[in-house]
Amino acid sequence: MSRIRARFWDPTGARYSIPTYPWQMAPPHLLTLRQLAARGLRPAGQGVQAQILWRSRRYGAPGVRAAYLYDVRFALPKRTPTPAQLAALAKAAAARRTCPDCSTDVGYVLPRHLGTCLDCAREVAA
Repeated sequence: MSRIRARFWDPTGARYSIPTYPWQMAPPHLLTLRQLAARGLRPAGQGVQAQILWRSRRYGAPGVRAAYLYDVRFALPKRTPTPAQLAALAKAAAARRTCPDCSTDVGYVLPRHLGTCLDCAREVAA
């Protein structure tokens, strides 16, 4: 194991206060939120069980990065929204696409800095 990986190897949590693993070395039962979501699961109120740490040389965000892990054994299936919740979401999305000046659904979310659709903003600017 390289020095960098050894630096982040702490499965007992003695150094980082929670179990910590290097990149791609976590046990298979620990998953990130995105991995849980891809399996149709949610954390179900459990706290962070472990973390993955790695060095990043990415421009704008150099240093050590972290990904938090949750135990798949305690995860529950995702909740399905009720028909009323789906209707409310559709209504809210339609409101974000409706221009207040011309009252038409323009098919895209209105830019907040304009407050109107692009056609109405052009008319005001001209």
